[in-house]
Amino acid sequence: MGRLRTIDDLGDLDGRRVLVRADFNVPLEDGKVGDDLRITATLPTIKELRGRGAALVLATHLGRPRGKPTNELRLNPVAARLEEVGGFSVRKLDEVIGPEVTRVCAGMGRGDVILLENLRFDPGEEANDPDFAAALAALADAYIDDAFGAAHRPHASVTGVAERLPSAAGLLMHREVEVLSRLLVGPEKPFVAILGGAKVSDKLGVVQSLLERVDGILVGGAMAFTFIASRGGRVGDSLIEAEQLDQVRETLAAADAAGVRVMLPQDVVAAEEATETAHRQTVLAQEIPDGLKGLDVGPATVREFARALEGARTVFWNGPMGVFELEPFSKGTRAVAKAVATIDAFTVVGGGDSVAAIRALGFDRAVDHLSTGGGASLEFLEGRDLPGIAVLRES
Repeated sequence: MGRLRTIDDLGDLDGRRVLVRADFNVPLEDGKVGDDLRITATLPTIKELRGRGAALVLATHLGRPRGKPTNELRLNPVAARLEEVGGFSVRKLDEVIGPEVTRVCAGMGRGDVILLENLRFDPGEEANDPDFAAALAALADAYIDDAFGAAHRPHASVTGVAERLPSAAGLLMHREVEVLSRLLVGPEKPFVAILGGAKVSDKLGVVQSLLERVDGILVGGAMAFTFIASRGGRVGDSLIEAEQLDQVRETLAAADAAGVRVMLPQDVVAAEEATETAHRQTVLAQEIPDGLKGLDVGPATVREFARALEGARTVFWNGPMGVFELEPFSKGTRAVAKAVATIDAFTVVGGGDSVAAIRALGFDRAVDHLSTGGGASLEFLEGRDLPGIAVLRES
């Protein structure tokens, strides 16, 4: 595979318009950006391009409007936050493409920044419609993809535009590929992966890929209950994916054969429902009474996971240990965040809730890399050649 093209490969950008595919798919709270990591992570690319005299047409998706304009998913809060943290003016447009967009882009000057409306308001985005991709490409002279979080999507703004314009990877895209490649090729040992979240089906591919590279895997979150059930444990009313049980057993057998220790929760915090006021009790993870759901890893599990991380030289964490958004069930995720942040290892954290936990505790600077890609990070670590990356490589 060829190397990723860089900004330098695009030559002199002074006075040229550059379409930058960013990933500003951020949480909104009361009409404001709740977590701006994905915005600040792209600032180095934006500032580099503006410093070279380029005019920037920024494009991003937000949420899942399914091809129709939705007022709650308009990008006005994103533009306001970008302007605030970037220290430059951002002109937000109310459309993605069209005559007015074309007119405004044609009149841009050096260093100007325009933000198009939510790409997914147009059904052509997710369909990778060639006419939509061509209309986007016509707005600029060159293309930069800095949206690693969307690199696994063969959408119009990700692959279609890159095929129509001189294109390269942004600084964030390069950093993501560099760091995650380090986990795939020659990671320093011992290498421990921590995986959580709701669905085991989302993580089995990466578990199977990591078996060739890691020394241990710590499993938390609701996905752990499918693992526990596959070994005959009683999980009460906890979420399991019954159709995945056989594959989980095969994965555990493969781990045993590879000498990789898979650690499952010993205890969990359980309740009848995931609510702030639910009565909670700590029970053995393999003996959860009927009527109760495991909603967070328990204190014994936290201690065991922390011990398993001692001495690790490489750590990858993706996915919360419980229903992190509810305070009563956030302790496990927060404890793992602290453990990851305080060990002497090369640490990479991906996935919205994991990153949010690290940032909420103020440990973000203690971690080597906070990945902006959730699903993209996992697919990359499965060894897949993501379409948004493949299209940016030299042939």
